Amino acid sequence: MNVEINQLKFNEQGLIPAIVQDAASKEVLMMAYMNEVSLKKTLESGETWFWSRSRQELWHKGATSGHIQKVVRIQFDCDADTLLVQVQPEGPACHNGTYSCFTEELQGTTKAAPAEKDRFAILAELEALIARREAERPEGAYTTYLFDKGVDKILKKVGEEAAEVIIGAKNRDAEELRYESADLLFHLMVLLREQKLPLDDVMMELRRRHSAGKGGESHED
Repeated sequence: MNVEINQLKFNEQGLIPAIVQDAASKEVLMMAYMNEVSLKKTLESGETWFWSRSRQELWHKGATSGHIQKVVRIQFDCDADTLLVQVQPEGPACHNGTYSCFTEELQGTTKAAPAEKDRFAILAELEALIARREAERPEGAYTTYLFDKGVDKILKKVGEEAAEVIIGAKNRDAEELRYESADLLFHLMVLLREQKLPLDDVMMELRRRHSAGKGGESHED
């Protein structure tokens, strides 16, 4: 369903909440307000613009810091009074220098035990961690080193780890194969982040092949 801007429900001040989410990792980055003008500028420029309630002026995210947010898609909720803005962030979202503004936990909250354990949950956690590392670049972190060195270094590591997987398999060494496979998956996910390709897109490709009757298999011989 597509709607025009004038069909959205802005509040009495002419504002609508905008939740900003990393399109790849699905992490919530920040919440700000848009008015009709900032929403139009966001749609026109492909980068996020907001309305500052404290300064009473428009502001372009990243105009000063360089940490812009490239818009992937904008959705709205069932009441058409809240926006979900999925972006490709260039650097931290928070003025404190963190990947997300949501870094603190309210005292007294506990994590509910999942009804059924998701055996692939670690991939989502790792994708979010890699996204934070790319944005924040903490000193001394190995992932920071990879992003600082750039795509050629990341590609070299992917190739090296793929070769190690082959060696482990040829050796019929399950422990070595497990360890090197984990290394390969990690470096592949770093590469996907560097290329701005969400892991979800890879999963969608596997689903597409499965639906086409290939069972997730490659088309190659």
